[in-house]
Amino acid sequence: MSIRAIGASQRLTPELILRAYALGIFPMARDRDDPVVHWVAPSMRGVLPIEGFHVPRRLARTVRRAAFRITTDTAFEPVMQSCASPEAGRSETWINDAILQGFIHLHRLGFAHSIEVWQDGDLVGGLYGVALGAAFFGESMFSTTTDASKVALVHLIARLRLGGFVLLDVQFVTDHLRQFGAVELAAPRYLDCLADAVGRAAYFPPDESPQLSAALAGVLVQSNTQMS
Repeated sequence: MSIRAIGASQRLTPELILRAYALGIFPMARDRDDPVVHWVAPSMRGVLPIEGFHVPRRLARTVRRAAFRITTDTAFEPVMQSCASPEAGRSETWINDAILQGFIHLHRLGFAHSIEVWQDGDLVGGLYGVALGAAFFGESMFSTTTDASKVALVHLIARLRLGGFVLLDVQFVTDHLRQFGAVELAAPRYLDCLADAVGRAAYFPPDESPQLSAALAGVLVQSNTQMS
């Protein structure tokens, strides 16, 4: 892994963040209170297949039951704040104040998006990421109730398919992401895929998009034909 650090006094501008993502680099802090932003370029990059995304059967049933209300870009900052907060079993996060403010600015410019999961009026899960061309860079997710973040991920896939995205970057592959079909790409191959995706046009569908329901159904139907 290649890491380069910049001092806290350097402002994390939207232009700097987008330029870094286009080059295959992303920002992280060592912990929530570390004022320094580190630029990370892994030798192996995690990617989730958008068309080959796998939804486990139990999760598919949860999505179909519509036990949660799903929204897009209505609570970006609360989602990111939740992702930056320690959870049970996770004492530290990599999102510091510089990253938080930088991505909030990106969201206001239309480059960063969130999926929110609500239950009884409470925000119980969600995720956020950056869209650049036809590449989406998934940054972080959180959940305070069972399956909430997983449901957010399924809805993200439906939106990415509908919007014409071809690359979903998840930075690192974890056991949690492997169940959905995540794979690792060596840096040279990843950079080829990235250049192709960034050079394409795509859009992030808003909640009122009339084809969202059909896109979500397509994700679930495809997973029915796969082993779970």
